[in-house]
Amino acid sequence: MSETALTTGTTTGQTGPGQRGPRPLTRSIGVIGGTLLTLTCMTPASSLFVIVPPLFGSLGTGTALTIALAGLLCVGIALCYGELGTLVPSAGGEYAMLGTLTGRFAGWLAFAVSLVVVMIIPPIMAIGVGAYLSPVVQVSGPVAGGLVLLLATVTGLLNLRANAWITGVFLVVEVVAAAVVAVLGFGHANKPVSVLLQPTAGADLVTPLAIIAGLAVALFVLQGFTTAVYLSEELDNPRRTVSRTVLATLAIGGLVVLVPVVAIILGAPDADTLAAGDLSALVSGWSTPEVGAFISLCIAAAIVNACVVMVIQNSRVLYASARDRAWPEPVNRALGVVSRRFDAPWVATLVVGLPGAALCFVPVATLNGVTGVAVVALYLSVSLAALAVRGRKHRHRPAWRMPLWPAVPIAVSAVLIYVLGVQSVADLLVVGVVLVAAALYWLLYLRPRADTRWIVSLPSDMGATEPGAGSVFPA
Repeated sequence: MSETALTTGTTTGQTGPGQRGPRPLTRSIGVIGGTLLTLTCMTPASSLFVIVPPLFGSLGTGTALTIALAGLLCVGIALCYGELGTLVPSAGGEYAMLGTLTGRFAGWLAFAVSLVVVMIIPPIMAIGVGAYLSPVVQVSGPVAGGLVLLLATVTGLLNLRANAWITGVFLVVEVVAAAVVAVLGFGHANKPVSVLLQPTAGADLVTPLAIIAGLAVALFVLQGFTTAVYLSEELDNPRRTVSRTVLATLAIGGLVVLVPVVAIILGAPDADTLAAGDLSALVSGWSTPEVGAFISLCIAAAIVNACVVMVIQNSRVLYASARDRAWPEPVNRALGVVSRRFDAPWVATLVVGLPGAALCFVPVATLNGVTGVAVVALYLSVSLAALAVRGRKHRHRPAWRMPLWPAVPIAVSAVLIYVLGVQSVADLLVVGVVLVAAALYWLLYLRPRADTRWIVSLPSDMGATEPGAGSVFPA
């Protein structure tokens, strides 16, 4: 049974005759709160200080151009997410969108890939916090990462509105750190702007092929702007706020990353210093050791902030899978429990956070490579779905619609297929094994129980037509 199985109204508490489902999530945040949560999941400052420095070593002054090109690609990805996310405003994210619009099996495979992402990215980020706490305390990466994820888990049990304000405060710290780097870099600029368009790495020119190959890492730098689709069940008026939040987050987060990167390139004293990528030392050289220590602590705060939001986001994915009855019934009941005090899926939050803390003690090299493949695979699945969906029965449903369709999803899909092609065979094989295991679970457990398992559900209020739905741009 490959056709779409869609139910609405399951979030009212009923999954079928005589069966109680999970309590619904509460629509409690608007564009500002959603943008704060989504922007902090994008973690632009932590990406700037943790993921960007290695790019300076390989791409030199071409780093800014590579990130700018990745930003253009992400605009297309954001448009695809905006359209599908308003058609299917579900906490399930990619799997709910694909499961509703292109078939249950496709949705299940998307869920399997997203599960890799939700379990691996938080420990990867958390492990890095130890190095940036050195001005205050010396602690190993795994221990610091485990403690950060435990803290993020506890914070994730709180009400989402409270978390929007908590993460918003951290976000201000991130932006201040990025602004300090930008001001110092531009204040010590010693290169012409032309180096950004005629890039060099050391004494060598950076080739167009190297720029294109660098898009794989640059996409990861900007990853996270799609979190709005995971929060769409808790956003007011999702057909307007989802697309606004996705696009606004990408615009703001992209600037927070790109402007300091340009400043660093123009202000680095020489090619060797830029290639070393030690931003704390670079800031100290531009100012004082105290300012360098301040930036290091801001980086640590950014990583903690990112982990909090990722735990929040990822718990909603597991909650949605339980609501859609993807597991044996005892597991569904447990993952679907929502706290009456804080309106948070607390069991799903623990299931995400506690194993993540344990994974901090796994070598980073074991965790790192697979993440890029999984993220690109998710983006590709969404862009292909956005290409196909208007030719199906959903083409006339009220929703926000992207401009320049079908050119946008065609171009995005072509580039992402190339990006997948340059990943390592080992990383591709790991994701492939996950997909094979997911397919076997589908064939042996879910498909034989198609009437009672993996019924992709939507919020009970999604059928209401909202003002502005169906317009090309958000009203």
